[in-house]
Amino acid sequence: MVGGSGSITLPGTAALTQVGRLATLSWEVLRAIFKRPFQFREWIQQCWFFASVTILPTALVAIPFGAVIALQLGSLTTQIGAQSFTGAASALAIVQQASPLITALLVAGAGGSAVCADIGARKIREEIDAMEVLGVNPVQRLVVPRVLAAIVVSVLLNGLVSVVGVLGGYFFNVVLQGGTPGAYLASFNALAQVPDLWISEIKAFLYGFVAGVVAAFRGLNPAGGPKGVGDAVNQAVVITFLLLFLINVVLTAVYLKIVPAKAL
Repeated sequence: MVGGSGSITLPGTAALTQVGRLATLSWEVLRAIFKRPFQFREWIQQCWFFASVTILPTALVAIPFGAVIALQLGSLTTQIGAQSFTGAASALAIVQQASPLITALLVAGAGGSAVCADIGARKIREEIDAMEVLGVNPVQRLVVPRVLAAIVVSVLLNGLVSVVGVLGGYFFNVVLQGGTPGAYLASFNALAQVPDLWISEIKAFLYGFVAGVVAAFRGLNPAGGPKGVGDAVNQAVVITFLLLFLINVVLTAVYLKIVPAKAL
């Protein structure tokens, strides 16, 4: 395609440019984390904001997720005569996969969208340009506290979702499907291992970082006017979801190759 100035724009060049700019912002955030002064008060406020808008929805979403996983796996293990492994399969699926994804989706959907709208509104009001003129780095002042808040809240909520999901799975398997409480807990103890929890927390850490960076990136680059900010919020949520599932596939594949399964 030929632009108005006569330059030729190859298909996909704009997308690659956006990917490069997103990667650049990620690197700038990593560098700015260790610079002083650190915006401690802003970070605390953002942590409280992320937690306040995500704790209750995350816990409520974790219960049906745990129930669905427990009921489905309970039915499957009954068909193949492996009821004693229902607890291990349900708990490992919740801890390794469902818990970090639920956390990240809520952090990106509730907290990330608000961050994108806030930064986007500052951008169209030219507050970001004014900060740069005054010599204030907007990445260090605005983006870093929000990204760190998303990371911290994601890691903490991941533990909450794991507990709530496992308890929900236990309840639905034991009460509704007639499972044995001892067998549920014993199978989980027999097959679960500490690296399962570590990979869950690592996923939550990376998901929080991605959600924060993508929200800030789209907020810093909206189209003109309030409509552009709204479009940027929608794009931030969609892009974050796509990246989260891609990262999940890669991390899961690497984990299964590196960490051997626990022998019975």
